[in-house]
Amino acid sequence: QVQLVESGGGLVQAGGSLRLSCAASGSIFTINTMGWYRQAPGKQRELVATITSGGITNYADSVKGRFTISTISRDNAKNTVYLQMNSLKPEDTAVYYCNAVGWRYYWGQGTQVTVSS
Repeated sequence: QVQLVESGGGLVQAGGSLRLSCAASGSIFTINTMGWYRQAPGKQRELVATITSGGITNYADSVKGRFTISTISRDNAKNTVYLQMNSLKPEDTAVYYCNAVGWRYYWGQGTQVTVSS
């Protein structure tokens, strides 16, 4: 099993920045990809960015050039993935979910990001 704990959401004005963190623990040796998804009210959950264990990244077109995903492996028991979000727009407002892919998909509890105009 893998546990994911997110932090870093909040309220920010348009043009501002936030950094989301997701700490993974448990059977992290099984994880090959981690990432962030988001879901705005009335919309489907969508991919924001992913990063593989080899460091290959993938971004949604809507966030390219503004968001950066990175990861740090502190030890064999914990891995943290970050999402640096710059130049935030009101349309970035959503609940952001951390995701890990291993033996199955794992999800965090979600963290709210609100961007005011």
